[in-house]
Amino acid sequence: MSVSDDRATSAMLYLDGVHVSFDGFHAINNLSLTIAPGEMRAIIGPNGAGKTTMMDIITGKTKPDEGDVLFDGIVDLTRLDETQIAELGIGRKFQKPTVFESQTLEENLQLALKTDHNVRKTLFWRETLDERERIDKVLETIRLTDSRNRLAGNLSHGQKQWLEIGMLLAQDPKLMLVDEPVAGMTDVETHQTAELLKEINKEKTVVVVEHDMTFVRELGVRVTCLHEGSVLAEGSLDEVSNNERVIEVYLGR
Repeated sequence: MSVSDDRATSAMLYLDGVHVSFDGFHAINNLSLTIAPGEMRAIIGPNGAGKTTMMDIITGKTKPDEGDVLFDGIVDLTRLDETQIAELGIGRKFQKPTVFESQTLEENLQLALKTDHNVRKTLFWRETLDERERIDKVLETIRLTDSRNRLAGNLSHGQKQWLEIGMLLAQDPKLMLVDEPVAGMTDVETHQTAELLKEINKEKTVVVVEHDMTFVRELGVRVTCLHEGSVLAEGSLDEVSNNERVIEVYLGR
C-alpha cells in the first residue's frame, strides 16, 4: 500500500493486511479496517475472534508480523511504543475499571490529566484554571458532578466505569478504544452508558468492543464482526445480524 492511498490518508485509523501469530496460532489474520474521523464503530465477535489483540496492536502492546497500521492518515503505529502512541492521542479503557478507590472522583481525574508526572512536578502540582475547567466538563459529561468529592471506592460498578471513561476523556485523546463498557451493568446503567458514549462521539472518534447486542443496537452505529482474526461482516447491526456466517459462528440460531 502506498500511504497516498485516499482511504488511508483520510482515515483516523487504518489497518490493512495485518497479521499476528502467537506460537503458530493466527490471532489476527489479514485484518483490514478503516475508521473515519468522528466515527463511532462497534466491534463484535465470539471469544477468540481477535478483538483484544486488535486493540493491543492499535495501542502498541503487540507488534504485528506484517501489515499497515496508520493513525490520523500518516502515523505508522507499528514503529512506536505504547507511551508514544498514548501521547499521540489514542486512549484505551479496559473491561475492568481501574480507578483509585481511596481517592475522590476529582482526585482521580486530576491524576489522569495530561500533566508532567515527574516527582518534583507532582509534589508541587497546582491545578490551573484550564485543568479545573476540563475536570468540571468531564464530570458533567459522565454525569457525576454531584459526586465530585465522593471516594471512588463508594461508587456503583456502573459509576466506576463512567469515572474510568472520564479519566480517559481527561487525557483528551483523539481516538478512544472502549472495551466492554457495559459488562455487569444494570439495564438503566447500560442505557445511560450508550447515551454517554453518543455524547462523547460528538467530539471524539470512538471504537467500542462489546458483546451486549441490546447496547450495540442502542448505539446505532456501523458494526464490524470479527472471526478468527479477520473481518467476517460489516454494516448496520441488522445487516450484520442477518448475515448467515455471523449467525453460524456467533449469534446462533
